[in-house]
Amino acid sequence: QVQLVESGGGLVQPGGSLRLSCAASGFTFSSYYMGWYRQAPGKERELVARISSAGVIRNYADSVKGRFTISRDNANNTVYLQMNSLKPEDSAVYYCNAPKSWNGGSVFFDSWGRGTQITVSS
Repeated sequence: QVQLVESGGGLVQPGGSLRLSCAASGFTFSSYYMGWYRQAPGKERELVARISSAGVIRNYADSVKGRFTISRDNANNTVYLQMNSLKPEDSAVYYCNAPKSWNGGSVFFDSWGRGTQITVSS
């Protein structure tokens, strides 16, 4: 049974930083690209960062490029998202999953985690 458990969210001031973690289980973590998604109220869920199975290839949405860094620890089945220079428009619920591609919303696992809320506000 696939489980994805996100953590690390919270309230932060503009310009601040947060580090998100996603603990994965129930599948061969090291075989999959992993990604971080976010969904703001009234908006569709979007893929903001993706990392290849070995951690060599990383892709970022233009809106977060240069500010967010995705990384992974295959020994501990965990993917991270370091978020710096946060902006109010980064406020959303953040989720992890395994994307089938960079473009398009398809993922390998139907069972999403509960996500972790990020609120950027002064």
